[in-house]
Amino acid sequence: MPDSAPTLVWFRRDLRLSDHAALDAAVKRGGPVIPVFIRDRAVDALGTAPQWRLGLGVGHHAEALKDKGSRLILRSGAALPELRRLIEETGARAVYWMRAYDPLSIERDSEIKSALKDDGIKVESFPGHVLFEPWTVETKTGGYYKVYTPFWRAVKDREVPEPLSAPSRIPTPESWPDSETLDDWKLGQGMDRGADIVRPFVRLGESAAQSRLGAFTGSKLEDYPDLRDLPARDGTSNLSENLSLGEISPAQCWHAARRAEQPGSWAASKFQQEVVWRDFAYHLMWHTPQLLEQNWRSEWDAFPWNEDERRKEVIAWKQGRTGIPFVDAGMREMYVTGRMHNRARMVVASYLTKHLMCHWRIGQKWFEDCLIDWDPANNAMGWQWSAGSGPDATPYFRVFNPVTQLDRFDGNRAYTDRWIAEGKSNPSDDALAYFKAIPRSWTIAPDDTYPDPVVDAAEGRKRALDAYENRDF
Repeated sequence: MPDSAPTLVWFRRDLRLSDHAALDAAVKRGGPVIPVFIRDRAVDALGTAPQWRLGLGVGHHAEALKDKGSRLILRSGAALPELRRLIEETGARAVYWMRAYDPLSIERDSEIKSALKDDGIKVESFPGHVLFEPWTVETKTGGYYKVYTPFWRAVKDREVPEPLSAPSRIPTPESWPDSETLDDWKLGQGMDRGADIVRPFVRLGESAAQSRLGAFTGSKLEDYPDLRDLPARDGTSNLSENLSLGEISPAQCWHAARRAEQPGSWAASKFQQEVVWRDFAYHLMWHTPQLLEQNWRSEWDAFPWNEDERRKEVIAWKQGRTGIPFVDAGMREMYVTGRMHNRARMVVASYLTKHLMCHWRIGQKWFEDCLIDWDPANNAMGWQWSAGSGPDATPYFRVFNPVTQLDRFDGNRAYTDRWIAEGKSNPSDDALAYFKAIPRSWTIAPDDTYPDPVVDAAEGRKRALDAYENRDF
């Protein structure tokens, strides 16, 4: 029977109306639906760029709800007392949300679910941020997968439910509770002048995400296997930004690829494999939450990585001034667009952890602050994969040579020319935008001389291999 009491739908990293199981269930429950976003410690702990991008996403989501005749109620503070206040103010008898899988969210959500149930409130959490719930994918012996390929084989033929449609209407209460304003939160203040540079590259909200997906599956999917590694080509879906905040769901990506699949082609499958790689990162984070902060392989605790971020090589890496064009172009792309091509990410990460012998946590934390598509599981997994300390990681002795990588994946230098201005008589607008996005304290100008390598590619590789061969584990 329908329940006439309101339901709170607590939005987090799931800023969409379609394929949203919690919203769908709340509408079907029958009473008024009150959408809520809470600025709690999880929001305040975000880095500068991810927090700014979240603020944009929340604002856009509020407008999407408004178009449905609804509202997004904003509150700040610890989530449990804020939800209890809203329950008291609205008479709500149910609270629904979409699941999160990082350890802090699990701890928070478990506490809230237990406490509200004790209060007599109906509480439900729903899947949707990953394709397959982490506890549902097991090896034949009952453990979790530590290597991607068998993980892919285990799930590739599983049924993925068809995405849910957005509700045609969202029942509203007779009166709305008070709401804070997004402007008062000032989520973007840390971006300073960088916000104006990055903003044109943002594709904000669910509608933009669906347009991105449609353009990709409609005209780029067939070339995806060949172009995805070429950073100068627009050969990827570019959906990481939207997936990170749930402006689109992985199930929507999965089914769109399947619908676009051509007979005899493996392009759709290749794209689906990359969507499942994202799942694999969440699978590992859920089973081994130490992935986020510690070497997944504990023997790497004894490796002699540098952990001093004040060293000139680390500063040069952060500034995109290592003298290695592929590395510097990747870092500058991140400062201007808020994202970085995946091939560049691998080269950038390998150079820091191997050529510069720096701990992967330095890079992980820097990306946490600078990426608008930051994702806790994928960021940690990517850095540990590159460093060699993680599950299914690239072997430490496999050192990406940033010079030969550039020759292979950017032979005509279109990518590096786009992002590096020094030494160019007519640098691109994007290359010049880097100087407007970076902190003023760096005092770097486009007419500066491009630096010599802080560590030569061959020298850095030899040093890394020597350290690996002489390791104590």
